[in-house]
Amino acid sequence: MSHLAPETPLLTSGSLAVGAKSPPLIIAGPDSLESEELALTIAAELVRLQDKLQVPFVFKGSYDKANRSSHLSYRGPGIEAGLDILSRVKQETGLPVTTDVHSAEEVNQAAEVLDILQVPAFLCRQNDLLQACGATGKLVNIKKGQFLDPANIPARAAAATGPETPGVLITERGTTFGHGDLVNDFRGIPTMREGGFCVIFDATHSVQKPGALGDRSDGKREMIPHLARAAAGTGCDGFFFEVHPEPDEALCDGPNSLRLDQFEALLRQVIEIDRIARQL
Repeated sequence: MSHLAPETPLLTSGSLAVGAKSPPLIIAGPDSLESEELALTIAAELVRLQDKLQVPFVFKGSYDKANRSSHLSYRGPGIEAGLDILSRVKQETGLPVTTDVHSAEEVNQAAEVLDILQVPAFLCRQNDLLQACGATGKLVNIKKGQFLDPANIPARAAAATGPETPGVLITERGTTFGHGDLVNDFRGIPTMREGGFCVIFDATHSVQKPGALGDRSDGKREMIPHLARAAAGTGCDGFFFEVHPEPDEALCDGPNSLRLDQFEALLRQVIEIDRIARQL
């Protein structure tokens, strides 16, 4: 393996381009869609950053967080209202949008709005879901399960690759370590990229402490910048951040969300480190 980051294929879909010599893709937004007003506020800031930093952004926000520590936790507005909010974000800002899909039955409805279909980490072994996503002709982003060896990625990507699939992204978001904690093995990023896969690093879920608060997850928000900078040094193809104006008031996953007003400073560091690692 070279001391430089391996170059991955260029994946394109509509206005999106990921991999090769493209600038890193930034996927960002609130964990869950709380309201149209909040979504548009965050999206407007992402547009400002996109114009200022000259890197592509995708807005993310979940309409249904099906995998929760408690069945009483906030899950989101549901698929109908959530897709309406994401559609409004696209119309108002021009940003591509993405969110989790949880079953093969909801994939086609979601694909009418989404630019990238995201498969949740806990569902990355659900072949029916992966195949349904791959049949839409949209980019598919598989969040690598906390239990999954990087060596298992080719089979997951193959399941999500249909005749019209423009490409499959793999998101690294930590590995289960004991009970209630995640760690990052950064060897996995170049390993997966050497295999020809575009890799996105999820800097916010990586600091999560699943179920640590009993009925909800905890997280170490202060570690987000450290992990993001470390991942940038591996030359990954993009980054995933959950951002919120007031993370302590977020309805879901606030402890591992970055403050929106701290986002630009971190992105500047990450983009510069990435430029050096990939020699852009």
